[in-house]
Amino acid sequence: MSEKLESLRQLLAEKLGDKVQHSVIANGELTVVVPAAEYLAIAYLLKDDQDLRFEQLVDLTGLDYSTFSGQDFSTRFAVAVHLLSVSRNLRLRVRVLAPDDSFPMLDSMCEVWPSANWFEREAFDLFGIVFRGHPDLRRILTDYGFVGYPFRKDFPISGYVEMRYDQEQGRVVYQSVTIEPRENTPRIVRDDNYGNSGRG
Repeated sequence: MSEKLESLRQLLAEKLGDKVQHSVIANGELTVVVPAAEYLAIAYLLKDDQDLRFEQLVDLTGLDYSTFSGQDFSTRFAVAVHLLSVSRNLRLRVRVLAPDDSFPMLDSMCEVWPSANWFEREAFDLFGIVFRGHPDLRRILTDYGFVGYPFRKDFPISGYVEMRYDQEQGRVVYQSVTIEPRENTPRIVRDDNYGNSGRG
């Protein structure tokens, strides 16, 4: 398997040249990092080139590297795309870093692989990554009135707002979180015969 991945790595180096910023083979998978400016063009090449033919986008997810200590990343947000070449029986992970941390934006892959649609909506909903050219970029998992992006590392565990049904108004209302911190002290409860095995 490693020979196959190494030959794929060399093929990508030939086809993409210096557009591959970094590549690594780990855990039986090849990951390539590409620049955001070339992301869409590289996607078309990966799908349409007869030597590559990555016909399917299997998964797309957002990443938040704000607390990551393994490598030094110049930007906070990234997207990882998992591709499958059915005809060549190969898998590839493509990672692209969003250039602006305050407003992360990348090109949409929907025109290349339509299966990216809901994956990109999920990454937008949970990480706040905007996909330029997406046909229907709106929240998919959280409520439309939801504040913030829950998969960002700086999102508070309790959230910003909570919703409840108000009997007087006859509808769901949003209000600031009212969770009070409490101390959990474990209580040990044992019956009288605990540890007594009956042996005298």
